[in-house]
Amino acid sequence: MTSQVRGGQLARLLGQWHALPGRRRSPDYAALAAAVRGLLADGRLPLGVRLPAERELAEALRISRTTVTAAYRELRESGHLNSRRGAGSWTMLPGGHRVASSGLWTPQDDLDMIDLGIAALAAPPELVPATRAATEDLPRYLGSAGYHPTGIIELREAIARSYAERGLPTSPEQIMVTNGTQHALDLVLRLALAPAGSVLVESPTYPNALAALAARRARIATHGLALDAGWDADLLLASIRQSRPRLAYLIPDFQNPTGHLMPVDLRERVVGAAHAAGTDLVVDESFVDLPLDGTPVPPPTATFDRHSRVITIGGMSKPYWGGLRIGWVRASAPQVQRLAAARIGVDMSSPVLDQLVAVHLLADAATIVAARRTQLAHQRDALLAALAERLPQWRVAVPRGGVTLWAELDGPVSSALARAAEEVGVRLAPGPRFGLDGTLERFLRLPFTLPAADLVDAVHRIAAVRYDLDRAGRPQWREPSVIA
Repeated sequence: MTSQVRGGQLARLLGQWHALPGRRRSPDYAALAAAVRGLLADGRLPLGVRLPAERELAEALRISRTTVTAAYRELRESGHLNSRRGAGSWTMLPGGHRVASSGLWTPQDDLDMIDLGIAALAAPPELVPATRAATEDLPRYLGSAGYHPTGIIELREAIARSYAERGLPTSPEQIMVTNGTQHALDLVLRLALAPAGSVLVESPTYPNALAALAARRARIATHGLALDAGWDADLLLASIRQSRPRLAYLIPDFQNPTGHLMPVDLRERVVGAAHAAGTDLVVDESFVDLPLDGTPVPPPTATFDRHSRVITIGGMSKPYWGGLRIGWVRASAPQVQRLAAARIGVDMSSPVLDQLVAVHLLADAATIVAARRTQLAHQRDALLAALAERLPQWRVAVPRGGVTLWAELDGPVSSALARAAEEVGVRLAPGPRFGLDGTLERFLRLPFTLPAADLVDAVHRIAAVRYDLDRAGRPQWREPSVIA
């Protein structure tokens, strides 16, 4: 079935496209086409989606149909739109582009791009010896078919031990190994969320989680996080009690993208509220291993669970390497078995060799993760210093862990800034990617996973284009004349 975006939906995504700073004196149709390309570039508008009819979009935007017709024509000419008479227009990948490691499309000649759209580190040096050791272990598994829907026992035991060391007794039967944290979330949603089910998420939150929920056609409600304070406990608990969502997806440990850390008492109260409301909590612990500056990490949210309401997902992408597609689900043993049964129709199991590599990396976790924390703290401080020097008007809360800064800009220019930065070799993830319907234009996520020199260079380029946005002319928007 072809997915379609309605006129009102696209209008919300476009936001104040006609008044964005940085819009130079160009025809209205060109500005509209550029805004649609921006939505495609940062993933808010997927490929292969049918756009609204010209008349419908014109009515939603309150502009002339002629403007929309010209904008669609320009998008067809640039390769972003494929139209068939009488059938509609679909977004498409323009020629000369490829799907990048972020999952978004990008020009094929962008290899020198400073990519701040990805919040992940390069592989640690320990990966190579761990892989060699894993190949020596592999023959023990070659006599079987190699399918382990819940994961090989060695890895499940290692993951269970890591939870026990954090104060949460866990058995291997409570662990299912997946192909990354995103895969873990997808499987949990398949099991626990019916199509069009209600879900509560933080705002901002992880864009790929929003994409997974959209694929289930979930009805999403949001709880807004403050830049400095994070969660408002009373509002969060009230949202759960009053709306009684089927699921709540939370990132309590160095939240992506804000870096906030949920306090102990709120974790306990959230679990209690979820039980009373009949809500399952999906807790994403992707960043739990990355506290910075000696920040103590509270006990796992599942510590307070007495009714199997908390399903925890995690993985090795952030502290180790994204190319090692190892994630996991921690839940009750019966829930794990139901997840395994659901998984059979999806991908059977995770690669045995990758799992053996993970076993060896986890055995050396203390050394590897300590080095990661030192590296990230240095890069974070370099990024903060560069922002303070070149963009002092931006507000940034210093994260106590994780890999990202969440910056409040000096105006609702996030999407315009991302488009301008692309022209000077910096890829950004604008704020609206982390929310719904074009909100969060005043915010920008900045990961500090690249070398410090690259981060400083990127800030200098961003500051230059931000200055150019202010210098650009701001034409007055004119409503189309009504001719009787």
